[in-house]
Amino acid sequence: MKQLIQRFTKAIVLLLATSAASVCLAQTAFTVGATSTGVPFTFLDIKTNKLQGMMVDTVAAIGKNAGFNINIQQTPFSALIPSLTSNKIDIIAAAMLKTEARAQIVDFSDSVYSYGEGLFVNSEDKRAYKTLDDLKGEIVGAQVGTIYIDALNKKGGFKEVRVYDSVGDMMRDVALGRIKAGFGDRPIVAYQLAQGANPQVRLVKEYKSTLVGDVCLVVRKGDQKLIERLNKAIATTKADGTLAKIAQQWNLN
Repeated sequence: MKQLIQRFTKAIVLLLATSAASVCLAQTAFTVGATSTGVPFTFLDIKTNKLQGMMVDTVAAIGKNAGFNINIQQTPFSALIPSLTSNKIDIIAAAMLKTEARAQIVDFSDSVYSYGEGLFVNSEDKRAYKTLDDLKGEIVGAQVGTIYIDALNKKGGFKEVRVYDSVGDMMRDVALGRIKAGFGDRPIVAYQLAQGANPQVRLVKEYKSTLVGDVCLVVRKGDQKLIERLNKAIATTKADGTLAKIAQQWNLN
């Protein structure tokens, strides 16, 4: 009788585990968190009032290959991980670099794109800044929630490191001379300046990025089934050339 109960208990546990895995594999829709200020990765199109961009197109293509639909939810960058861990969203699709610190809290898929930080200064400042050392003693800025804040503070040597809610706010202060330079995701800064975001600001071409990282899709810690599902679809999306076409469409090559 005891052996029969043990076998029955094991069967129940196996059934529950199998059911949980099946739910993940069978799930046909996920809520995806994306920001409205990360042009060209994610941004709000004022004409359609919908989020779009490279990462929106990317997660849609990956979802198609993985067999699920997406529901995009506008989320501030600093709230993306808290929204994920509190189950308000299922996946993060944004210009979020994979870091060791973040990997302790959430899980990252395989890379879909790689980039580093860009340095921008007042357009009248013609100096060829090549490294952070060239800005010693100056006031610099970076966007809240990015890896650049900790990196700049760790580097030290600056008069002050100011934190901004958006790249646009930072560009304004650079243009007005309130800070010497700003740091942001290089593709985002380059795209915005190319679109005429602020003629009084220029991207320093000579500056060499030191914090190059991978952009991935992000899920809750331990959600291995979803990671495997995403990675398989990412491989397919890369192999058929779709990912490269999306990057080209948003001028990220």
